[in-house]
Amino acid sequence: MPLALLALAVGAFGIGTAEFVMMGVLPQAAAELGVSIPTAGHLISGYALGVVVGAPALTILGARLPRKTMLVLTMGLFTAGNALFALAPSAGVGVALRFLAGLPHGAFFGAGAVVAASLAGTGSRAKAVSMMFMGLTLANVVGVPLGTLLGQQFGWRATFAVVAAIGVVAVAAIVRLVPDQGRPEPGQSAVLDQLAAFRSPQVWLALAIVTFGLGGTFACLSYLTPILTDVSGYSPTAVTLLLALAGLGMTVGNYLGGWIADKALMPGVYAALLGIAVVLGLFTLTSGNKVAAAVTVFAIGAVGFMVAPIMQALVMDKADGQASLVSAALQSAFNVANSIGAYAGGLVIAHGLGLLSPNLVGVLLSAVGLALAMVTSCLDRNSRREVPALEVIEGGRPAAAPQPVAAAA
Repeated sequence: MPLALLALAVGAFGIGTAEFVMMGVLPQAAAELGVSIPTAGHLISGYALGVVVGAPALTILGARLPRKTMLVLTMGLFTAGNALFALAPSAGVGVALRFLAGLPHGAFFGAGAVVAASLAGTGSRAKAVSMMFMGLTLANVVGVPLGTLLGQQFGWRATFAVVAAIGVVAVAAIVRLVPDQGRPEPGQSAVLDQLAAFRSPQVWLALAIVTFGLGGTFACLSYLTPILTDVSGYSPTAVTLLLALAGLGMTVGNYLGGWIADKALMPGVYAALLGIAVVLGLFTLTSGNKVAAAVTVFAIGAVGFMVAPIMQALVMDKADGQASLVSAALQSAFNVANSIGAYAGGLVIAHGLGLLSPNLVGVLLSAVGLALAMVTSCLDRNSRREVPALEVIEGGRPAAAPQPVAAAA
């Protein structure tokens, strides 16, 4: 693995920890800032909103910058946002600073995905991108549990001070290890050219597949803790270990997804989405048994996050050379998926359908993603059929039909 990918993975690790560790230290933050848990929840949604807004906005603003410079600036903004958040005097200021910390999230991954792909040989682009995203999944295995433990022992501010320190390490690693990329080609830096990629219906379909497919995964993961405690019978301490197990599954799934995407892209999309529906459906049956529930939790993480590198490869394939903005938009789609999944799962619970009902919501959402993938394949086939069958000679005119050979005298 090129050391440049390691630098990108460190940045992804810091971002993943910052995004998800807030859930683990939310009670401590709420108590110290003097607000209720639901109000403190805005610290989570504020970050997600920053991702959705910042992904396209910062990518467009930095379109003409060398991609290494873009990586350094976005990681620097992320570091500053988290350092300031660790000093936030109130919940309101904290939400604003979480929004600031979320702004560079998508732009970093958008530029990083293009850089990672450029560092890889032919046939290994998706695998290289998955190595960068490995940092994001490892954050759920190591960063979030340790950050939660740190927050419980020393306060939530200590957790985000460490996140900021990880950001400093990432900036230094990018400066030292990532080779200069030069400025993007004119067609890749112009805003209108970047936006032109969104004329393709396949790009919009790919973003929709992510929104619904991963929305199904998040419908379950958002309510995994109460399912494991109230249905499976695990203690809160054991649930922490099971969440790390889910993170380990995400890491495995991320690696497999990168490998599959390089071998068979669209079959990989189908397999991942179908796999999400199957494991979420199984979880409604296995959640009552501790051992079976633990195995299924690992499978949910693995199959659910197998989608990420596959869809990253798909949108880059459909972007027709304008990958930066589309890759950043994919991060917005991930966060929209998180919001949709959590909202839909909470809605069915609020209507008295039980803690397991979000799993069935997840099955339905992933089925929608699978249907959209089928539509994408149909459009691809139609596009190939539209290629003119006639041979074209220089000058753009159809070649003349062959003349019959005259009979011998």
